[in-house]
Amino acid sequence: MGSLQEMIQNQGDLVRKLKSAKADAAQIQKEVSKLLELKTQLSDENVGSKKHLLKTPKGTRDYNPEQMALRLSVMDKIVSIFKKHGAESIDTPIFELKDVLTGKYGEDSKLIYDLKDQGGEILALRYDLTVPFARYLAMNKITNIKRYHIAKVYRRDNPAMTKGRYREFCQCDFDIAGQYDPMLPDSECLRIIYETLKSLDLESFNIKVNHRCLLDGIFAACGVPQEKFRNICSSVDKLDKTPWEEVRKEMTGEKELKESVADRIGTYVSQNGGKNLIEELRKNEELMKQPSAVQGLDAMELLWKYCELYQISDKVTFDLSLARGLDYYTGVIFEAVLTGDNVGVGSIAGGGRYDNLVGMFDVKNRNVPCVGMSLGIERIFSVLEMSIANRGKKTRTTEVEVYVATAQKNLHEERIRILTELWEANIKAEQSYKKNPKLLVQLQHCEDHGIPLAIIIGEGELKRGEVTLRTVKSREETTVPRENLVEELKNRISSLELSAEY
Repeated sequence: MGSLQEMIQNQGDLVRKLKSAKADAAQIQKEVSKLLELKTQLSDENVGSKKHLLKTPKGTRDYNPEQMALRLSVMDKIVSIFKKHGAESIDTPIFELKDVLTGKYGEDSKLIYDLKDQGGEILALRYDLTVPFARYLAMNKITNIKRYHIAKVYRRDNPAMTKGRYREFCQCDFDIAGQYDPMLPDSECLRIIYETLKSLDLESFNIKVNHRCLLDGIFAACGVPQEKFRNICSSVDKLDKTPWEEVRKEMTGEKELKESVADRIGTYVSQNGGKNLIEELRKNEELMKQPSAVQGLDAMELLWKYCELYQISDKVTFDLSLARGLDYYTGVIFEAVLTGDNVGVGSIAGGGRYDNLVGMFDVKNRNVPCVGMSLGIERIFSVLEMSIANRGKKTRTTEVEVYVATAQKNLHEERIRILTELWEANIKAEQSYKKNPKLLVQLQHCEDHGIPLAIIIGEGELKRGEVTLRTVKSREETTVPRENLVEELKNRISSLELSAEY
């Protein structure tokens, strides 16, 4: 071991000398490769001499059966809403060529996970589902699609897992691509956020909206140099979790903005409201000199009209502090936050219009206008898990409707006959894998797992051509003719309110 460490030290010294001497690049790369091989050998020796550390990587987690049951039930509700609005689904690789992702996320580009050279291709794990979607549209020359995509994305972030912030997490995206009349697709995205949160019983929420053109107009009216618009936008984006004093300090210090300009920005980004705020801003003569501000306010007025028609305006707030730091947004931007008891959770949905992203991948720079939204599904799961725990409820981990139990020994073959009959009828059923389990153990299994019905077989019932049907929750039992069992079960199951919780 000592000699290998010495070899690594000597090889490292050689590489440093070559770099200092500005030696030939090919020679430096050759010696670097040798150094990496030696380090790999050392790593392999260390692994062989130690037990494996059993933990998930930082910023990731396992999901137990209860958590997965909740996730799948939530996903089913979300997908049903996406489909209700006419969306179709696609999928893309979890990694892309690094060039596809580079330069699309502003300051967040530093969070992209790079991969090693793979056969001459420089790759990176996807950061979100939007940029891969734009690449998909350009590559396949698609100009119209309404799609949803549910998949994992990766960010080299400092995780705060208690707040639903991970390095590997799932995104649920809905996007409308195509040339359409203003704000019709945009307002439908807000309606979908509204429907989704209502369907998940997250009644206390607020959807904040703003417009990138209006922000640009504000920056221009305040005296921000145009080349700093995106940079200052990323600072404003931090206002949902950082006090204005700190954001101002970043603008004037790190980003070298004049203090007077930062103060003027502060008077704007402190404002929020409804339709009345649009009217107030139109009275601002300095702002109305900026064509982009006029364009943004016209768009917001139309958006508000459609929100009223979609009956969601009571959940929408026009908020000038909303910026969304990603560089690709070009028009309306929005973000949903929980209020009330869950006020500290942060954003649980967001999105906006990005009309120029597809053109970045097209050799002729042909753009496909797009607008979309993404649900912060991990944060939603955290809130729902907490809610279930606070109510003292459990999540069902299976969908078993009927348990086939026996009251005496050596009746396992009859259990198998009944199970086969139930499965043929598409009834979800199971049994014990012991030949002669105790009846109390079987019934306790039903209660522990939220199984609503149990069939109990005994020798006397078999002779009479009957079985006992037990409602697990109430413990009521009735006798059912064996020949009518499937029909009776189907009637019972259809009348049950089967919930994911019990």
